[in-house]
Amino acid sequence: MLRRSLRNAAAGFAAVVLTVTAWSAPPSSTTLPSQYASPVAATAALADPVRIMPFGDSITGSPGCWRALLWNRLQSTGHTAIDFVGTLGPQGCGQPYDGDNEGHGGYLATTVANQNLLPGWLSATRPDIVLMHFGTNDVWSNIAPTTILAAYSRLVDQMRASNPTMRILVAKIIPMAPSSCPECGQRAVALNNAIDGWAAGKTTTQSPIVVVDQWTGFNTAADTYDGVHPNAAGDQKMSDRWYPALVSALTGIPTPTPTPTPTPTVTPTPTVTPTPTGPATPPPAGCVASYRLVGQWQGGFQAEVTVSNNGATPLTGWVVRLDYTDGQRVNQAWSAEVTQAGAVVTARNAAWNGTLSPGAQTTFGFLASAGSTNTTPTAHCSRS
Repeated sequence: MLRRSLRNAAAGFAAVVLTVTAWSAPPSSTTLPSQYASPVAATAALADPVRIMPFGDSITGSPGCWRALLWNRLQSTGHTAIDFVGTLGPQGCGQPYDGDNEGHGGYLATTVANQNLLPGWLSATRPDIVLMHFGTNDVWSNIAPTTILAAYSRLVDQMRASNPTMRILVAKIIPMAPSSCPECGQRAVALNNAIDGWAAGKTTTQSPIVVVDQWTGFNTAADTYDGVHPNAAGDQKMSDRWYPALVSALTGIPTPTPTPTPTPTVTPTPTVTPTPTGPATPPPAGCVASYRLVGQWQGGFQAEVTVSNNGATPLTGWVVRLDYTDGQRVNQAWSAEVTQAGAVVTARNAAWNGTLSPGAQTTFGFLASAGSTNTTPTAHCSRS
């Protein structure tokens, strides 16, 4: 991928905050509004691709198949001079697309902001546009909207430090109704109700913020498979909401002057977040599970497991067993079907990430409780 910076990309994009709700292609006799005019000509003229970072949690990255739908719609409508960027790769979706993203399953916006994780990702990818759907796990953790929006502000500041003309599309998060959190639905409403005012105070002429309403018209019963994560219908709705706002951002970027590829800098890993790697036990089938402690706090922690196919034949399903020793209990998991019996945690692939070609990998994560000792478990992986 080309990694060149578009530093003079500010002209022609007004410093107003837009709330995008729905959009459909007009008939051929209709004159498009100026923000949608000549999208093909605008993107085709670019000397370098416009780098677009999808940013958030598992709704964006695990697998976040709205990204595949959005990418292919952009390609089919002439927006080919684009590059989806991120330090994470695609996780399935059953169709070819540019799957690079920054959707970290289980992450909180407040944690990413407080631990300064974003600058390193920005340095490695140098986006021109960010699509941010972030805050679901913060809502689940009962973090106040004011605290979440303060994290948004810090993240926006970091984006602008990376690229002063960054175009930032911020979503009102999709509804949520997890069975373990009956209050989460109203908490999401409270956050969404505060986003417009926050964006109005944070947008600038040079680096505009556009609010994209992913809430309206989204139904947790019809559009998610678990009350939180989009199913195929939900992915389509999310793609449809992102599309007009992203087209508007693309048409506001003039033809750039190519610049040399920058040398990425690395942000040190925060000392407050240890990341030990657990034992990996590859069985003859070539399935390997690697355990990582993402973060830890008094009474709890977040962990992530990477499942890799190191064999020569495809995996069509996998099972990971984690053997704990200190009374750890899993409370919430994503991107796998997780059960626990005593000290043994068993994770089976989700419907969309069970097939792994040789050399491919996927991840799942969870939140758990723990006492004063939290020994890294032994991890085993096998075919299912």
